[in-house]
Amino acid sequence: MFEIVKRDGRARLGRLRTPHGDVETPCFMPVGTKASVKTVLPEELKAMGYRMILCNAYHLRVRPGDETVRRLGGLHRFMGWDGAILTDSGGYQIFSLLKTRTIKPEGVEFLSHVDGRPLFFTPEDVVDIQARLGSDLIMPLDYPVELPAAPAQTRAALDITLDWLGRSVRKWRQAPAGALFAIIQGGLSKELRKESVERSLVHDLPGAAVGGLSLGESKAELLEVLDYTSAMLPEAKPRYAMGIGTPSDLARAVAMGVDLFDCILPTRYGRTGWAFTSEGVVKIRNRRFAEDGGPLDPRCACRCCRGFSRAYLRHCFNVREILGPALLTHHNLSHYAGVMRRAREAIAAGRLAALVGGADAL
Repeated sequence: MFEIVKRDGRARLGRLRTPHGDVETPCFMPVGTKASVKTVLPEELKAMGYRMILCNAYHLRVRPGDETVRRLGGLHRFMGWDGAILTDSGGYQIFSLLKTRTIKPEGVEFLSHVDGRPLFFTPEDVVDIQARLGSDLIMPLDYPVELPAAPAQTRAALDITLDWLGRSVRKWRQAPAGALFAIIQGGLSKELRKESVERSLVHDLPGAAVGGLSLGESKAELLEVLDYTSAMLPEAKPRYAMGIGTPSDLARAVAMGVDLFDCILPTRYGRTGWAFTSEGVVKIRNRRFAEDGGPLDPRCACRCCRGFSRAYLRHCFNVREILGPALLTHHNLSHYAGVMRRAREAIAAGRLAALVGGADAL
């Protein structure tokens, strides 16, 4: 499933083989939570170089329903995407829908964010949901906690996560569908992270994800925990950092040996008028761009930067034309694809340290 082509320190240039094609790593996955990367067509993502995206099992269970997706030929056909798909389990919604969910030993009960009806998810259900969707990589139900968390809360959440993982593995081994990853939890505790790794690796799954970060901790804490945890994961299997982060975060994590990433930042920032550029973050609504006829990023060759001025982009946001958010989202995803492409090229040339040294400018 995973081949390491070249190493540069702890960083790895790799190839992840999936039923829907090979994915070069390290790679970033655009987030298409509800089977759509907002405002971006699948062929545009492919043209940028993306070969894998992320969708969310909880949201697709709510609407349109995983059985509906299965009857319509699976998630790839449903959304017109022929590359690989990783689906998150709904574990993040345990954090984000805190006020409308109840944790039980058997699983988690949500009150639907759409109509309030109760939805009960067990670890076994979540494996089945992702099998019906036809996902290439699947995640087990896990229990992340808001940070910083009390030690007792972190301990209890880890115990539940590990119990749910065991149940997920048993269900998955009965009828394997997609590559199941373990999710490492443990908050900011190195001891609990170590325990989570050790107890998860006994299942010998195809890969492992570092979860429970970007949930309220400082940047320094995030990088320290990610560095410590990723170093304990199997060298020969893919490593996935969930929900991370800015371009500089990605470069630093690549140097730690992480292979897969996802984050909502490029699309969310694009919709709100923030652009990642070679000159730093540009807030396009600022008055100083009102008569700026230059491109959003003079070093970028994406559709947005080739065809439109900063002044025009600002105008679109000010008059609430959807083209503005669509163009900035397109640019941000192009920028992220470029960061990951340069990271792969740097590893191949043995020059990743130079890229990471200038990470703040990415």
